[in-house]
Amino acid sequence: MDEHPVDTRAFLNEIEGHLLLASEREQGHAAAVRFAASLDWLTEHQRAEMERRFEAEYLALARTSWQHTAKRAREVRGEYGEAYRDLRRRLLAGWLLTCAAVAVVLLLVCV
Repeated sequence: MDEHPVDTRAFLNEIEGHLLLASEREQGHAAAVRFAASLDWLTEHQRAEMERRFEAEYLALARTSWQHTAKRAREVRGEYGEAYRDLRRRLLAGWLLTCAAVAVVLLLVCV
């Protein structure tokens, strides 16, 4: 067997990242071709250069968008995690208070 265990989640995240990047590259290239096609006065070399630059800019914008999305996801995860911890504390406090009240009532009834 393999001496190095594979972190399945990390492996799947990496595959997903590669697939997402490949998809964005394809979309960026298609958008570049559509844009350059509208500029019929460009030479073939100019068209290829414009497509290359357009695709690079498209990927840079996508990367920036992904980074903002990931940052916001971390912020939201922290906010909801904090709210969840507060809710658990309140529920535990309410449950303990209820148990204490029931114990007091039982003691008063039994005496």
